[in-house]
Amino acid sequence: MKKSRNTKQKELIQKEIDKLTDFFTAESLLEKVKKKDSSIGIATIYRYLNHLKKQSSIHSYLCDRRTIYSNNKKSHCHYICEKTGQVIHFDVDSIDFLKSKIPGTISSFQIEVRGTCQECKD
Repeated sequence: MKKSRNTKQKELIQKEIDKLTDFFTAESLLEKVKKKDSSIGIATIYRYLNHLKKQSSIHSYLCDRRTIYSNNKKSHCHYICEKTGQVIHFDVDSIDFLKSKIPGTISSFQIEVRGTCQECKD
């Protein structure tokens, strides 16, 4: 496997990722990084994010047909109203009930729940 060089650009990108406490997109990360080095492009961001995903250093999820990333959240959950399409993010404290059903360990998860929200039911 080819060893990745540690460049100034990668160091800058990593510093910005380390500051983030919530979900982010490659584009939002690029905005932050460009303020410090305008020569960094979106391809460099994607290459570095893919490298981090392979190392399991960050997690990626699909949200509203876009990939989002997180360096500290290991789950991403949605409740989607089938009448309005409104997406509500929520947290799940435990998925222990799945441990006996999965032949391995769980490192992250994404849940999508659909139904009719309270506003539409009333």
